[in-house]
Amino acid sequence: MVRIGGLELASPLLLAPMAGVTDAGFRLVCREQGAALATTEMVSAKALVYQDSKTKTLLERGPGDYPLAAQIFGSEPETMAEAAKKAHSLCGCELIDINMGCPMGKIVKNGDGSALMRQPELAGRIIRAVAEASPVPVTVKLRKGWDSGSVNAVELAQIAQENGAAAVTIHGRTRAQLYSGRADWDIIARVKQAVSIPVIANGDIFEPEDARRILERTGADGAMIGRGCMGDPWLFSRALAALRGEEIPPRPPLAERVDTAVRQFRVNAAMKGEHIACLEARKHYAWYLRGVPYASYFKAKLAGLETMEDIERITRQIKEELR
Repeated sequence: MVRIGGLELASPLLLAPMAGVTDAGFRLVCREQGAALATTEMVSAKALVYQDSKTKTLLERGPGDYPLAAQIFGSEPETMAEAAKKAHSLCGCELIDINMGCPMGKIVKNGDGSALMRQPELAGRIIRAVAEASPVPVTVKLRKGWDSGSVNAVELAQIAQENGAAAVTIHGRTRAQLYSGRADWDIIARVKQAVSIPVIANGDIFEPEDARRILERTGADGAMIGRGCMGDPWLFSRALAALRGEEIPPRPPLAERVDTAVRQFRVNAAMKGEHIACLEARKHYAWYLRGVPYASYFKAKLAGLETMEDIERITRQIKEELR
């Protein structure tokens, strides 16, 4: 089992934080399939400190949303420390996660996310400030490095450990790669050998056997699943079967899968309001239909979703016309 600080996880499979994806509804359906830990979408430390109301909604959690890590991003130690305390007070999270891995331009241009891997000394001060301020254990999500000429995940993981981090997650790509190419699992193995805190492996887990392979290859304590589970929360239960050496079950029939999608959207409608939930459901529902033969007609209709009634109607049509 994975133990982070005093928190013991029920399995080694974790749901990655993904902006626009890992909201309360999606976290719930992934947990039902075996995700032992979920993390919020990343939250701006400055926005939290300035009490932005929209930012606070990213930290809302519903019944059963346990254990939860709240992920914050920023590059000012004092602001990050204050944000950690505010995040915990708002949602009662069990962990605070520091984002030092996001590669997107709008994040790194401000010196946040994976840009911090170019400033190890500042990264260490941020981790120390957050660890000292947070009432719960602190984890750090990193990448392989900034680019192929500055691969420093081992150094940053050691800095994280020295400054109070309870665990690190390593995505095996550089910032320059974004999400292209293959994730380097060997760098994760090197990090595992270099630190004594738990190491979570992340990158290229798209099939159940990938979870088993990444843990065997890296020796990591856990595996964090990201893009592979978008529209497919059953990747968790199927990956657990692979880890146990059991026969990997198929995904449920399409009717059951779309019912799960609708349940996800209902949870979000209750928490965010119907309008916002339905706008966000457009892309999520399309992911649930990925790979389904003859689904293009329905994917086109999803672009006009505005109400839960629209979602229910399209779902009935999908059940009647697709298998």
